[in-house]
Amino acid sequence: MRVGVTKDSALIIVDVQRDFMPGGALPVPSGESIIPVINRLIASFKEREMPIIATRDWHPKDHISFKPTGPWPPHCIQGTAGAEFHPSLELPEKAIIVSKGTSAEKEAYSAFQGTGLENTLNKLRIKRLFVCGVATEYCVKETVMDALKRGFQTFVLEDAIKGIDVRGEDKAKGEMLKKGAVMTSSSELAFF
Repeated sequence: MRVGVTKDSALIIVDVQRDFMPGGALPVPSGESIIPVINRLIASFKEREMPIIATRDWHPKDHISFKPTGPWPPHCIQGTAGAEFHPSLELPEKAIIVSKGTSAEKEAYSAFQGTGLENTLNKLRIKRLFVCGVATEYCVKETVMDALKRGFQTFVLEDAIKGIDVRGEDKAKGEMLKKGAVMTSSSELAFF
């Protein structure tokens, strides 16, 4: 099924950072394998001057999610190499960077949590979001769920997302579908 990418569309790239890739503090297995697909998507959106938004965890070093108090090892600490976007990701200079999890006391999985992203999208008159990145079960899913709650038509690019494990990924996809997300792939996109 062909999916139209219209002028009111934006690409959201979730957390393609060093710490979430193999060798990082909190790696998604084979996470780097989706980067070539994401780079092709970036090129298509850039060529048509459509917004490209890259989210990143940008945690203070005493973030609530870090062990022993939280569920995760320290990762994506502001200003560290682990918080940098993966060097293979070809983000254009005009990409909009959205930093989340910047407060030590608050968790933030969704790109909409405390970031002003909704206002940015509304100013740009965006109605349709195409979402890719890592990890499917966490920040991708929560970003998609929040986008749907805010009335954006939301497409999940299955060949450009990666989860921590297959069961978790399948469950997350089912939850996103149930709330109204459309599962598609980069090969099904038709740009108008």
